Amino acid sequence: MTVRTILVPVRGDGKGDGVLDHALSFARPYSAHIDVVHCRPRPEDLLPFGVSVPAILKKDILASAGALADEEERKVKGQFEDYCARHKLTVVDAPSWPSDHVSVSWRERTGKQATIVGLYGRLADVTVVAQPDSQRNVGLNTLEAALLETGRLVLVCPPKPPGDLGVHVALGWNGSSEISRAITAALPILESAETVTLLSASDGKTGSLSPEDGQAYLASHGIACGIWTITARVTETGQALLAGAKEAGADILLMGAYGQSRRRELVLGGVTQHIIDHADLPVLLMH
Repeated sequence: MTVRTILVPVRGDGKGDGVLDHALSFARPYSAHIDVVHCRPRPEDLLPFGVSVPAILKKDILASAGALADEEERKVKGQFEDYCARHKLTVVDAPSWPSDHVSVSWRERTGKQATIVGLYGRLADVTVVAQPDSQRNVGLNTLEAALLETGRLVLVCPPKPPGDLGVHVALGWNGSSEISRAITAALPILESAETVTLLSASDGKTGSLSPEDGQAYLASHGIACGIWTITARVTETGQALLAGAKEAGADILLMGAYGQSRRRELVLGGVTQHIIDHADLPVLLMH
């Protein structure tokens, strides 16, 4: 097993190069293919919701929206082509992808980005998205769709430029089904890592899998890992995981996402939400 296809949604928000930088750094150890998709908005999606619009005004709005979509498509496609030229990336139009070096492709789809990502992410090994901007409410729907609708790993990229990724992977262990699924999905990543550190945030409840259980499972796949015990109050677990990953020298944090309901975490806060909002290193998540 290895990582073969990485889905990267892009749009004209100024974050494209940063997300592609993370995808490229992540793809290199596996000579993976980066599938870049630009989601062109439908003009009708830009009409005022729940408001009756006169036919002549509706026609003008749709025409203007179409022109804006054309302009954004040209702009983002140009940025993509410039990026590929700067990094000397092989652009291919269809499978099968090269297996001895990183390749990249471009495709245009019409619809909401979250909808497109939720669909095409099901056939990607990893989906790479920018860290959402909670203040501007940008990117959260895309991340949520990638997490909750694809059943695949999602790499969340902070604004800072990446170094080498996947050399030292930290696991946010709590014995949950979410982290168990994340580990099994990430086995190719863990197998190729030089160092794996299990950050134990287990609460020790009866019936919970211990850090040693996780360590033994990884050992059965030939993956050695150390255990780093985190001591923190429940409300500070997210902060402690980020601090532990940084202290351990990890370049990626692997976690299960949304152990409690998505809505409950948004309202009451939770480990996943804290990590999404505050991570300063790339985070691999799986629900």
